[in-house]
Amino acid sequence: MAAAGRTAGELAGAAEREAAAWLAPPAPVRLADVVPAPERVEPDPGADYLLPTDAVIRVSADPDALAVGEQLAALLRPATGYPLPVTDTAGPTPTGGIALHLTDDADLGAEGYRLDVSADGVRIGARTAAGLWHGVQTLRQLFPPSIESATPVGARWALPGGSILDRPRYPHRGAMLDVARHFFTVADVLRVIDHLARYKLNRLHLHLTDDQGWRIAIDSWPRLATVGAASEVGGGPGGYYTRADYRRIVAYAAARHVTVVPEIDLPGHTNAALVAYPELAPDRTAPPPYTGTEVGFSYVDPASERTYDFVADVLGELAALTGGQWLHIGGDEAFKVPADVYARFVERTQRIVAGLGKTVVGWHQIAPAAHTDGRVLQWWGTSGDDPVTADAVRRGASVILSPGNHAYLDMKYAPDTPIGHDWAGLIDVRRAYDWDPATHLTGVPTDAVLGVEAPLWTESVTTLAEIEFMLLPRLPAIAELGWSPRSTHDWDSFRRRLAGHGPRWTAAGIAFHHAPEVPWSTPPSLPAPRPAPPDHSATGSAQA
Repeated sequence: MAAAGRTAGELAGAAEREAAAWLAPPAPVRLADVVPAPERVEPDPGADYLLPTDAVIRVSADPDALAVGEQLAALLRPATGYPLPVTDTAGPTPTGGIALHLTDDADLGAEGYRLDVSADGVRIGARTAAGLWHGVQTLRQLFPPSIESATPVGARWALPGGSILDRPRYPHRGAMLDVARHFFTVADVLRVIDHLARYKLNRLHLHLTDDQGWRIAIDSWPRLATVGAASEVGGGPGGYYTRADYRRIVAYAAARHVTVVPEIDLPGHTNAALVAYPELAPDRTAPPPYTGTEVGFSYVDPASERTYDFVADVLGELAALTGGQWLHIGGDEAFKVPADVYARFVERTQRIVAGLGKTVVGWHQIAPAAHTDGRVLQWWGTSGDDPVTADAVRRGASVILSPGNHAYLDMKYAPDTPIGHDWAGLIDVRRAYDWDPATHLTGVPTDAVLGVEAPLWTESVTTLAEIEFMLLPRLPAIAELGWSPRSTHDWDSFRRRLAGHGPRWTAAGIAFHHAPEVPWSTPPSLPAPRPAPPDHSATGSAQA
């Protein structure tokens, strides 16, 4: 025993687990069932692991890694009922528990990980805490679906044996939530962050301002919140995030290795700002609050120096509150601003962002403006032939792909979907999955594509349940495009793996669309949203 370096108790525990493995049925989840699909999967059917009641989570002695260990314990404790203590003594080989280990393996990059499951335990290795976090999301999926229960479940907590090597295809993998058309509480946004993190998405783009409402408090322009936030589509009360609210969202996301990308839409989509501060309007007259869904009618005065004071103040305060490097300036559908005036406005705004030490992101309509270092275009078109965007890329821009007819999650699934739009077409799960970001835009080389993002505009979405209904099951499809190697892209494999997530979402109380093209094992447990009353002011829009 001394030669083996293991105590009598450890050997007895190992023998007990080995005997249990021989007598028990195989783990109910396969190693290859993960979404997004890992880069490499090597199953070992003889190495299934049964989590014992006295399992310990051992973590490298690093504060960020320890935080991931505590989050793993918090994920597993409710359903298992196990104490799962976390300790900072991660050894080279786990015994009877789970080890999270920081390594110097350069091949794993900033977000990659290795996961090994043997009869003796589980080990996740990564260069960073973000990599450990992504490994934990994979480990979570290898447990039976009832692991998502908020109360103890009498289940056999078995994991399939084998190893996984996994790294992301793209650095930007995100979703956008429009909180301007309808306002959503901090708790709702945190729940959306949880959905993103579950599928290894690492960006939350918050569309904070639009004609219908301004959703972030700005100290130097206080009426933006007190006046500009008091409306939404349909005439509801609206709302806004205080600075403390926004910091809470940013911190919650960061703890889950998700970066918030805030958007202040300029120079159009600004009716709410003009209601609060008519001095920004071209005619210096306050418009009435807007609760419809048309677009393109509002803009701040691009000829006024007061407008640029406003832009600098707002973006400066937001930059100070936001940990990530990106500020999104919108830029779409400013139909009433002449093209040359619009280009000069964008160029000046880009310089303001650069002066704040941030990287500018804008909808692809900003493409004609002069390039600034690091500039990112978010492309939402429906045809892959866009010479203007391709030209901006040749001048140095990078691109995030959000094609309206594949990635816009406010589009209906089918003609009878009770909420959503269809201006970009119907988007079922297969349509969300069956496209390749690397080749989607003509004239845009692969190395100019930063990744993918799935926007959810909320003209017709009013509740958290409706958000979830529109996100799921299409969000995992976008996540797989952003994370998994192109070689793993296979619709039939994806739909079968995705089907296994229905019971997980049900156990977690998550609403989702029971898409008929996915072979779900159980019927829907939550009703679909009811259709909203028709909004006769809506004419449809390219943005949403």
